[in-house]
Amino acid sequence: MASSSHRIRLPPPPAPAEETVWQRWRRKQRTWLLRRFDQAILLLYRLIHRLDRAAPGEQRYFRVAIFGSSRIQEHDAIYGRVRELARRLSFMGCDIVTGGGPGLMRAANEGARAGAYRHRTKSFGLTILLPMEEQPNPFLDEVAQHSTFFSRLHQFIRLSHAYIVVDGGIGTTLEALMVWQLLQVRMLNGRPLIFVGPMWRGLRAFVEEEIIRHGLASPGDLQAAVWVDTLDEALPVVQSALDDFLRRNKVVLPPPAVEMPEGGAPAR
Repeated sequence: MASSSHRIRLPPPPAPAEETVWQRWRRKQRTWLLRRFDQAILLLYRLIHRLDRAAPGEQRYFRVAIFGSSRIQEHDAIYGRVRELARRLSFMGCDIVTGGGPGLMRAANEGARAGAYRHRTKSFGLTILLPMEEQPNPFLDEVAQHSTFFSRLHQFIRLSHAYIVVDGGIGTTLEALMVWQLLQVRMLNGRPLIFVGPMWRGLRAFVEEEIIRHGLASPGDLQAAVWVDTLDEALPVVQSALDDFLRRNKVVLPPPAVEMPEGGAPAR
């Protein structure tokens, strides 16, 4: 143990500025008020946590969240691929959940609407109030408007039974990493997180080389997520989770309203 002569000696605090009695009272009142606000917010967080734990889980409808960029345009190839992915998921019997905005969110909701004729699935949009964000896209059956990213992400996690991550930016990465952490600490179980496409290989390599190799996470944490190259490869992963969900909850999907003919277009 280091001797007392080697202890770090901090400089004395600066002399307090001269305050009047009124200024000192106002400063103490402001500090007291801010602490009460912090305590109230913490109590509300605890209440939300208790309500979340007490709320019954969804046992009738299987929902897939699709995280993706709002900046992709309709003429981009990835737009059509995500729309087709969502259409096929909807045809399988999955509701689709997105952020409800433009870009790949719109593509997913559009595809969900196109495939909803079979099992009457729904398209959800969890929108966020931002000055630069456009209005909710026109392919939504239900809209939940949020004023914070925290509550929006919480509802994403509560609503969905599988999460598919397609091309996206900082917001998409934030959503994916939050789900990944919950899987890592076992606060989510049996809900696949699927990273699709080459853009996420760099993230996997970074986690493997800079986090796991240095002992900052376990090797099994990398396997908490599923990594695939194409959207087609994501479908069997979701199908397996859907089958397990239906079996555990004893859900029988209603007979399809219309069978999918060969060629992928609904019968007329």
